[in-house]
Amino acid sequence: MLTSKQRAFLRGMANGLDAIFQVGKNGVTPELRDTVHNALEARELVKINVLDNNMLGTAEAAELLASRTGAEIVQVIGSKFVLYRPAKKPVIELPKAKKSDGQRNA
Repeated sequence: MLTSKQRAFLRGMANGLDAIFQVGKNGVTPELRDTVHNALEARELVKINVLDNNMLGTAEAAELLASRTGAEIVQVIGSKFVLYRPAKKPVIELPKAKKSDGQRNA
């Protein structure tokens, strides 16, 4: 689970990215899932565009692809969304998550 600080960090990184995949009228197909899975392993952060002729909304397509690839949704904005999943050999170093109040030592 990403913290808000980590999510903000990833949103900043995604700003300069172009969408590398499109969800079209066929929706989230097994082929699209596989290619996004491979891209996440290579890049960790991908931006995807949802075309107008798609039956799914942008948030629905993001949720479907995230659940099917084991990724987390970083951002959904307009017709685009960003997914993140750390690779087996992570390249992106996220800001550290703070310890929760129950774990703090006084």
